[in-house]
Amino acid sequence: MSASDESVVILFRGGRLPEWHRLDQARRADYERQHVDLMLSVASCHGLIGIHGYRLMGPRGSWERFWTIEFPDLAGAEDWMSAEAEPPYGRYGFYDYTLARRWQPEWLNWLPRKAEPQVTPGTDPHIIPVLSADPSSIALLAFGGRHRGADADDSVEQDEERWRRMRKVSREHGLIHGEVFRLLGASDHGDYAWILEFPGLAGIDAWIDAETAPPLAACQRHDFHVARRWAPEYFATWAAGSDR
Repeated sequence: MSASDESVVILFRGGRLPEWHRLDQARRADYERQHVDLMLSVASCHGLIGIHGYRLMGPRGSWERFWTIEFPDLAGAEDWMSAEAEPPYGRYGFYDYTLARRWQPEWLNWLPRKAEPQVTPGTDPHIIPVLSADPSSIALLAFGGRHRGADADDSVEQDEERWRRMRKVSREHGLIHGEVFRLLGASDHGDYAWILEFPGLAGIDAWIDAETAPPLAACQRHDFHVARRWAPEYFATWAAGSDR
């Protein structure tokens, strides 16, 4: 399936509570299997467009991973969030959801999109392999937007300068992938969420430096986190399975 202007994206900050790690291995495996079967049924029922995970380089308390989970409409997002917290697996989770839509203005058409991993026909996502982060690249999760009440008189000129800086960083540091989501409603996380993937840390350093350089940074708020993609080959099978 493909995204559209009507698709809804769940931005999910998640992780396991300490009690999870006190369970024995057999019980954790059983709960995980039940959970995966349930979530795959929601994906199939509502036509999951895509699910992408990122593991934080340094956990923030119980927040360990960030996810983007995209459905054609709100019904899929609602059922997914309800199912995710169902026991027994759901009792041991940390959940922080924000709903968003893709933000794809014409002036950001220079952001590259990484191709999805190829899925071998017949691969069964119900069979859970050993999962790990992808060490071949590094991602910046950037949340923010303009400060509330910021003077908008110079916003056009400032935005043009901002995009010029961003394009320069993307060219010089080989930006692999970039996408932006507009959060629905006011949020402590800001107005937008960016995912920016580079070959190495130098690109992330340069992007953050460009974003926070004065005077443009005076009207913007920022919240940056560094992560790696989480088991991208496996989770590509979830969306492929929803087409069957």
